[in-house]
Amino acid sequence: MDRRQFLTAGALAGVAGFVASCADVEPITSPSSDSDLTSDAPPTTDAASPTVTATVAEGLNVPWAITFSADGSALVTQRDDATIVRISPDGDVRTVGDISDAAPRGEGGLQGIALGTDEDTVFVYYTTERDNRLVRMEFDGERVWNPRPLITGLDTAFNHHGGAVVRGPEGFLYVAVGDATQPEVAQDVNALNGKILRVDDDGRPAPNNPFGNEVWSMGHRNNEGLAFDGAGRLWASEFGQDRRDELNLIERGGNYGWPQFEGESDDPRFIAPMTTWSTDQASPAGLAIIGGQAYMAALRGRRLWQIPLGAGTDVGEPQALFDDTYGRLRAVAAAPDGSLWVSTSNTDGRGASAPGDDRILRVTVCVDRPGVLPSAISTRRVAPDRRRCES
Repeated sequence: MDRRQFLTAGALAGVAGFVASCADVEPITSPSSDSDLTSDAPPTTDAASPTVTATVAEGLNVPWAITFSADGSALVTQRDDATIVRISPDGDVRTVGDISDAAPRGEGGLQGIALGTDEDTVFVYYTTERDNRLVRMEFDGERVWNPRPLITGLDTAFNHHGGAVVRGPEGFLYVAVGDATQPEVAQDVNALNGKILRVDDDGRPAPNNPFGNEVWSMGHRNNEGLAFDGAGRLWASEFGQDRRDELNLIERGGNYGWPQFEGESDDPRFIAPMTTWSTDQASPAGLAIIGGQAYMAALRGRRLWQIPLGAGTDVGEPQALFDDTYGRLRAVAAAPDGSLWVSTSNTDGRGASAPGDDRILRVTVCVDRPGVLPSAISTRRVAPDRRRCES
């Protein structure tokens, strides 16, 4: 199914509260329903700073995205050699598959990854010679095989692929698609580039999408990080062009302004970012949320940003972690044990690699709100093991 033939039927749907499926799946909850996001106090960073406690794996090739199984092992995409590796919690690395038709170049290659709800399928976003695409593959815990294209024909270029894939709490896939260096497509609701998509496991538009096609939000330039918080809200990191990088709170049918604006704006037609950075401080990639804190990797910024999230539209002052300690940072994921896994990106041709690069670091974080689960694994209801905030 070639998605260049975009759906034109079903213009703007009503903005009434959406139903997450046709029948009995509960919708994404509002922020006020989640105990970790209802405090009236301004959001702040935790009292004790996150700490790198181990190197989980090393010698990797541009580890772009990380997704976890319930047993604590992770599937990691390697962008430039188009392979998927399985990494156990104790650091054993095994290749479980390769993407034979991937054609890595520029910022493209094998990028986002998400597991099926029963962990017997894997969804990957990658670049071929002619397009970017979303593909589903079978997975038995040891290997991936039998690729089935779900969304094809996405415009590709040297840069601006997007590529993040995450499963939402209502079970649908959210897929970030870059503008492929064609800024004007971001404002065309019938084009899938420059958008965040919401689709089912067959790549079809999810029920009650706002425009009658795959599009969930528009006006995006290049999103490489997507993450849900404990209240079911979707957040996205976004590359600016040359002025401001962004952290956005994604709304159904929202227009985030690219290319009309970059960074802060008071234009009522568009949704302004929650916070911004200069491009030398960020160039944001992966994103993860644990408790009331978002963690965003910075490539050019060579640091991990910790951003306190509050109820409504409140965010606290971002705090820079590991500034210029590990080089370029790319993937961030919340592990089932409550830690963060963070990958370096020093072998991508834009950084200075050190012995052992690229590597995945385990970062211990403290949680000052007991009982709050890491957002990436909240649907599995496992009990995290996290350091309490004691300075």
